[in-house]
Amino acid sequence: MKPTELLKVAAIAVLTSGIIAGCQQSTTEMTEVAVEEECQGATPEVRNAIYAAKLKNARARNLGAEWEENAKIIEEAEQAAADCQNVRAKILANKAEEAAAAAIAALQSEPVAVETAPEPASTEMADTSPYLGGYLVVSGDNLWTIAGQSTIYGDPYMWPLIYKTNSGQIKDADLIFPGQYFYIPKAKGPERAAAIEHARNRGAWSIGVTEASDLDYLAQ
Repeated sequence: MKPTELLKVAAIAVLTSGIIAGCQQSTTEMTEVAVEEECQGATPEVRNAIYAAKLKNARARNLGAEWEENAKIIEEAEQAAADCQNVRAKILANKAEEAAAAAIAALQSEPVAVETAPEPASTEMADTSPYLGGYLVVSGDNLWTIAGQSTIYGDPYMWPLIYKTNSGQIKDADLIFPGQYFYIPKAKGPERAAAIEHARNRGAWSIGVTEASDLDYLAQ
């Protein structure tokens, strides 16, 4: 083979290897970009599933029915969502929500002794009683709507009075349950004013959490 032909072959080989290397590099870069663009965290559907699991588990916790492993499952779901493993995250979240629901159902299936307010022995005792009466919580109730009933206070902003009187069985003022029996205190002047002030200036709140402002009110 002539020297000129050898030079041509060598040049073609160098050019070809450069193109191949360039293509490989471009493919690698495109793959990395695609992975970066693909992983954007949890989808709205997964975030909603995790939120629903947390909400249900918070209710189970307040009832004293939380399963120990459930919080860990929710944490695993959140980690899977952060790692863009949305399918696994949703499966875990659904599993946690179902477990919390089953725990609540198991607790509520047990017979519950409902307290009844003692009836006054005489009209004189009724007049001196610190309570207007009692109230049995039904599905859909909350302290706001109970206080707003015309047979209670007729003013929803007086709900803190019920909360304070029955704080022994209310862990979160925003979460009460059917079957609970609350004593309804009479609304005295200073106590009424303090309750309304707290209700109007309570601040942000979350289900399943005892707010600091509520603790301050109970301590008064």
